[in-house]
Amino acid sequence: MPLLIDLKPGEKVIVNGAVIENAGHSVKLRILNDSNVLREKDIIADSDNITPAGRVYFFVQNAYIFPENRDKYIAMFERCVTDYVASCASASDLGDELRDAVRAQNFYKALKLGRKLLKHEAQVLAAFNAALSISTGKAE
Repeated sequence: MPLLIDLKPGEKVIVNGAVIENAGHSVKLRILNDSNVLREKDIIADSDNITPAGRVYFFVQNAYIFPENRDKYIAMFERCVTDYVASCASASDLGDELRDAVRAQNFYKALKLGRKLLKHEAQVLAAFNAALSISTGKAE
């Protein structure tokens, strides 16, 4: 089944490791064969992956779009997801799902699960900050 992508002016997409930018008016791309495609809105840059969940997502993303270095990125992913789950047990099931998707080389599914991990991290940090504010008597 073909994939149809609408690109606004200046918007980027990565197809099989090649960064493609729309340099003109709105454009539609139809991808007719099996390819590794990542839209700009789903890309996390190296400078953006400063959180533990961000690093997990970043390494899955790179394993997906750079198959020639996949083993290296999977090893880094494994370390990061293990560290994340060790420090945040409530993410254990999600970590297992992520590992299963990566081991099955279903990187698109792993990226979706990575987004869930980013959301989980945000929720945990928000709850921690709220509890900290209450314990110190400071309201935000």
